[in-house]
Amino acid sequence: MIETTIVNVVATAALHQKIDLYDLKKFREIIHDPEIYGGRVAYFKSLKMKGKVSIFNSGKMISIGTKSEKGATHELQMAKKFLIDKGFVKPTGLECKICNIVATIDFGRRMNLEKLAEKYKIIYEPDQFPGGILRIEEPCKATILIFASGKTVVAGLTSQVQIKRVIQKISNMINSTINSLGGH
Repeated sequence: MIETTIVNVVATAALHQKIDLYDLKKFREIIHDPEIYGGRVAYFKSLKMKGKVSIFNSGKMISIGTKSEKGATHELQMAKKFLIDKGFVKPTGLECKICNIVATIDFGRRMNLEKLAEKYKIIYEPDQFPGGILRIEEPCKATILIFASGKTVVAGLTSQVQIKRVIQKISNMINSTINSLGGH
């Protein structure tokens, strides 16, 4: 049985207004260190959040650390509401964009990385890295790390729907390789 886990979702949004980050640091939900990125970013984190939201002085925000698209969007909305409630920005709409979903997939079977690398465009140099690296454009753009244990890491997806498509593509590759070896 194939097990899939989303480990991180990254989403962005813009408030389209400048924010004074130095005044924000007086709130316990805000971490702002002038040494980090020259003081151009603050981090919003409340007890109700799974991840955190980076807030830039330009008004752009990035949510990281959630495990769903809905969670990432919700945390961006939470940050916006916080900034409005504290008087740092005027009420505004928020258009969230999912930029990266990282998922782990366990195929529950060992993989012959040498055979996969021979048959497909997988970079496999075991003396440098224990897994194979596969970059795909179809059915969606992603980078996939494939390990002999059957575990994989997929990065670069922009929707959870794409995970199933990537699983199908990798399954087809594995099955095709096994079939070409006469079932071994």
